Amino acid sequence: MKICVSGIRKQNYSKDLFGDFLNYLQSEMPLSEDIKIILTQSREGRMTTGVREPNQMRILSGGRMLIDVLRTLSHEWVHEYQHQKMGVRDDVPIQDIGGPEENMASVLASIFLKKFQSEFPNYEKYLYKQLHK
Repeated sequence: MKICVSGIRKQNYSKDLFGDFLNYLQSEMPLSEDIKIILTQSREGRMTTGVREPNQMRILSGGRMLIDVLRTLSHEWVHEYQHQKMGVRDDVPIQDIGGPEENMASVLASIFLKKFQSEFPNYEKYLYKQLHK
């Protein structure tokens, strides 16, 4: 499985932190198919703070704190897992608010973020910084 990330701004911590976070997500909820992650500075199409499309995620990063970007990334990661491993199909809409797939993604994203913070305390000083536009 290969992960391609685009849009990471040149900040002294970004590549290590994102790499460790993606490795952490992969260890918690492994994907088997390649995935492209695009960090974008503005909303695009039907996305709010993030959207999962077939084998691709777009995550709003402009003007947001890093911890919020990572929570959105985790949320969309869970949706990708649901598609790859749990039989959720792209041609069948899921209930956006309060549906089982959405609730699972929201709950697990928060759990993953708290566990990551606990396991990687060296990144805490960066998590509450706003990313540059």
